[in-house]
Amino acid sequence: MQTYLEKRQPAKNVSRFYRIAVLRNLFGEWTLCREWGRIGHGGQVRMDWFVDEEQAVAALIALEASKRQRGYWVKPQQLAMFELTS
Repeated sequence: MQTYLEKRQPAKNVSRFYRIAVLRNLFGEWTLCREWGRIGHGGQVRMDWFVDEEQAVAALIALEASKRQRGYWVKPQQLAMFELTS
């Protein structure tokens, strides 16, 4: 499970992304992987470990809700394939 969020405010020179993913690591634990930064640049990464998948998914949902309250929105990546260019 993963989510990709963006926040763009050209007037304030804000162009940020926040990627959240729940992954299983080699030790059988569940990892909430976060990556954030300026769009087009490498970001910072943080990993939090959980005993089971349900806790990791709950943390992802709570973090996504928090980011949406701060102005981030989900960009449907699949729709980008169908954008028309002039």
